[in-house]
Amino acid sequence: MPPGTTELPVAIVGSGACGLTAALMLRDAGIDCVLLERDARPQGSTALSSGFIPAAGTGVQQAAGVHDDSAERFAKDIQAKAHGTAAPHLVAAFTEAIAPAINALQQRHGLAFQLLDGFLYPGHSVRRMHTLPQRTGTALVAALEAAAVRAGALQLADALVRELCCDADQRVLGVGYQRPDGHMEYLACRVLVLACNGFGGHAAMVRELLPEMRNAVFAGHAGNDGSAIAWGRQLGAALADLGGYQGHGSWAVPQGALITWALMMEGGVQVNAEGRRFHDETAGYSEASVQVLAQPGGFAWNLFDARLLELGRTFPDFVAAEEAGAVRQASDTAALAALIGCDTDTLAATLAGTRLQPQYCAIKVTGALFHTQGGLDIDAQCRVRRDDGTPLPNLLAAGGAARGVSGNAVWGYLSGNGLLSAVAGGFIAARTAAQLLAGEPR
Repeated sequence: MPPGTTELPVAIVGSGACGLTAALMLRDAGIDCVLLERDARPQGSTALSSGFIPAAGTGVQQAAGVHDDSAERFAKDIQAKAHGTAAPHLVAAFTEAIAPAINALQQRHGLAFQLLDGFLYPGHSVRRMHTLPQRTGTALVAALEAAAVRAGALQLADALVRELCCDADQRVLGVGYQRPDGHMEYLACRVLVLACNGFGGHAAMVRELLPEMRNAVFAGHAGNDGSAIAWGRQLGAALADLGGYQGHGSWAVPQGALITWALMMEGGVQVNAEGRRFHDETAGYSEASVQVLAQPGGFAWNLFDARLLELGRTFPDFVAAEEAGAVRQASDTAALAALIGCDTDTLAATLAGTRLQPQYCAIKVTGALFHTQGGLDIDAQCRVRRDDGTPLPNLLAAGGAARGVSGNAVWGYLSGNGLLSAVAGGFIAARTAAQLLAGEPR
């Protein structure tokens, strides 16, 4: 490190849900930390999400009358969706940590979580989605950032981390980050938390590791450039579950907006350009991305009716998409077939197997890649591991930088796994950082 470099106990790369949660828990423990954010304001994958965090056994659940959930039940749901392929140590760690994390964010930092009601997302056996009243990822990031400011966490915006500085024993000494004018600055730390990114925005890595999504729209944040993986490789870190990711089969075109899957779960259907259904929509929105991309032209139509239109309008992202012209309406089957450009009889046969009634609504959609679920291999304490399973001295990772709990394929993604890994991972990483600092020689 350059002489005279400022040192703080903990540096956190990334100010999404993972990094901000870690910072808040560190400040609760009286530990100084700094958040290094590449953008002018925290955004990242969290801001692009719906902001729904699955958690079992929280005070919010209890207040809403949900008394039959538990970390064990949640873990079973995760493994059922992933066909038993999700990392068992992380499934256990995250499902046990997420309730204390949500409770702490609510009770100590004022985040007004509510339990999402009215329907279940694919794979969840009980209501456990926690959301702020605004129901957006943008609101979640803003609330976490405001709490971090109040708690005294330091923030460095427009600080694009370019390098990790390490000694011969693979101990991280600090980071080098680039300012908007191109010059480099350095910060020393005793523990480093990578809470930054996956590789969904790195086209070459997507082509190599996720070939079925090579033609998908990337609907994630530009910061998902694979840099965390590159830094880990330089240190000999192991990688895991690189075939896991969150896709979405409901990205409105040409508006470029996410359409809530609640419509499908409550009776909506997807048809292709021929007016035929082509998959079970209730299986999950992530794997639906691959199904949609495989259809003629790589697109499909979300079909629903006036009843479901009102449900959609309870989601701010849907309202914005409707205002942008994504929702089109048809008074009967013939008009809907004309809108889609398909045979009326074929579409009529499709609709006969549904609960949909005129007036019909339709949204043209394609498959999108949101964020990857594989990355640096970590243990249950979020310590980055080498190929032999031993942890690196003081490098922690969680959220998009690390492997999650979705296994190694698109169908393993249970709704909310991304924010589960981010918030629970940030909570655990802060606890581990405090333990590492406490164990340093004095």
